[in-house]
Amino acid sequence: MSQSGYSPISLDVQFVQYSDFRRRSSVFRKRGGVYEKLLPMDYYFSKALYTFDIGQNDLTSGFKQNMTFDQVKAYIPDVLRQFSNVIKNVYAQGGRSFWVHNTGPLGCLPYTLDRFPIMAAQIDDHGCATPFNDVARFFNSRLKAAVVQLRKDLPLAAMTYVDIFSVKHSLITQAKKLGFENPLLACCGHGGKYNYDKNRKCGSKVTVNGKEIMVAKSCKVPAVRINWDGVHYTEAANKWVYDQIINGSYSDPPIPMEMACRVMDH
Repeated sequence: MSQSGYSPISLDVQFVQYSDFRRRSSVFRKRGGVYEKLLPMDYYFSKALYTFDIGQNDLTSGFKQNMTFDQVKAYIPDVLRQFSNVIKNVYAQGGRSFWVHNTGPLGCLPYTLDRFPIMAAQIDDHGCATPFNDVARFFNSRLKAAVVQLRKDLPLAAMTYVDIFSVKHSLITQAKKLGFENPLLACCGHGGKYNYDKNRKCGSKVTVNGKEIMVAKSCKVPAVRINWDGVHYTEAANKWVYDQIINGSYSDPPIPMEMACRVMDH
């Protein structure tokens, strides 16, 4: 909290929880009944597709601590070292298929545009903040290199790198053509240029004359909006992204998701 506000569970903790879940599944399934029905069998873990969607929180936490763009770029190798170690740990426990998403265009999030100092010259034709998108691209180039290295280190792994940045950037910059509206506005929020206020986030209430009133409500039609709460995408936007990536056209190697469990020659 003191560093950078609320944060999701870090990747190393997620791995410990995964590891515990794997071990406990084996123990609890032996009890039969509902445990046997609901918990995965041991061999499921080696047949699973392990999906990683990573980068956004790692980058924004640096900006929240007032780091410069160069300072944020400087810690990216360490972030990716930790990422690679977790993949290797999952591999050591039998995981073989990995679907790795890169990070999206940070500079197009209402949260970024509202919270950080951005000069007019740094805004592109679509209203996004260029320096933040550049950092995301830098992270993605290093992530892709890390995936290439992992393929060498883990010869039995099927590693797919998915270019989520390009898909989300296309969605935001061609929103109208694709049936979406106000791509840089949060659907659920309150006030300001981007319908986002860090002190009055989605769901925020105020008390007026002893009565609670919700001020940061959802927009009327979330199905035509891209950004949900300033940070996350709407269900409609995520569905659109999924429809673009499922056939493998944004993947390296360019294979559909149902084939992502096979090791391909590069």
